[in-house]
Amino acid sequence: MKASDSRRAVRMGDQIMREVATLLVEEAQDPRLQLVTISGVRMNTNLRIAELFYTVSGDDEHRKEVLAGLEKASGFLRSNIGRRLKLQYTPELRFIYDDFLEDVVYGKSNKKD
Repeated sequence: MKASDSRRAVRMGDQIMREVATLLVEEAQDPRLQLVTISGVRMNTNLRIAELFYTVSGDDEHRKEVLAGLEKASGFLRSNIGRRLKLQYTPELRFIYDDFLEDVVYGKSNKKD
């Protein structure tokens, strides 16, 4: 995916990040989605794909459960984003685990794969 750095893409990504975070806190019923933090959004050049970066504490098994929960909730999140932001086309949501904080705290050489 080729990421866009236009002002419009940045603004749309910020709005999507706020809405998804709000929906996860206020309306998501899945217990796997508790304590998930949306740390950033990257939009592609035609604004049809939004990559949402998330963080969550726990081991690899817990991260896999959280990813499964996010992917299951993506339709719910996408439809609510479209309604709330009144978008002509609501982008596809893709979730990517953000390991930036782990790299900072533990260092890349000490990280277990």
